[in-house]
Amino acid sequence: MGKVIFNSDDFGYSHGVNAGIADAYQQGILTSTTLMANMPGFEHAVKIKKELPNLGVGVHLTLTCGKPLLENVDSLMDGNQFKNLSFYKQPFEIDNDQLYQEWNAQIQKVYRAGIVPTHLDSHHHTHSFGQNQEVVIALAKKYDLPVRGNFERKAEVRHVDYFEPYFDDVGETIIEKRQIDCSIEEYSHHLLSLLRENRTTEIMCHAAYIDQTLLEGSSFIYPRINQVEFLIHSDFAKQVKQDYLIELITYKDI
Repeated sequence: MGKVIFNSDDFGYSHGVNAGIADAYQQGILTSTTLMANMPGFEHAVKIKKELPNLGVGVHLTLTCGKPLLENVDSLMDGNQFKNLSFYKQPFEIDNDQLYQEWNAQIQKVYRAGIVPTHLDSHHHTHSFGQNQEVVIALAKKYDLPVRGNFERKAEVRHVDYFEPYFDDVGETIIEKRQIDCSIEEYSHHLLSLLRENRTTEIMCHAAYIDQTLLEGSSFIYPRINQVEFLIHSDFAKQVKQDYLIELITYKDI
């Protein structure tokens, strides 16, 4: 039997994102999400989590979106904001201690809100970049938390056996923008086979409803609302629910 985590990133980004995640969990196959401690929808997300106690909530470590929680992290900042993702797509240098302190502050904020995190991952996968891996490994060991296993040194932390990175494509209506080279139907059929075969799997997605904050702040918008529909109403979702070889779990179950 395959144990499967459907995890939606960006919880706390905005009210619209939070509402889409809540619906995909309550009505669909979403089991887990990761919370951005520095974004304007944080308190709203915390309220939703308290109403949905079995929703798995990890920490979505943030380095490229919004403002840091701490003031003394100048190597991470451009003006009063985090540096752009483009900074990390080339050889880069930041202060590792500043990164550790900022990400630790984000984790601590989640704990202080009354949420015990299930795992760690990161916005734009920044935990997988260069020296940042050292920091996420140290924090994972400090808090005894699993980490999304899409980085070179995953053997040093707890992680699932298989990470599925292409599920966002189920919401992408423009074929040229998809990462997969087959139809959504073919992809879904193949994915079902993988879910049955692998002992533990995380499927990354980005469920959301569109609001002004998302519309103005993100370049990845419309596929998110399509993912909510897919997670709730698709034949794939119905098959996942009915398949006796697939068990829906959260990171606390690995």
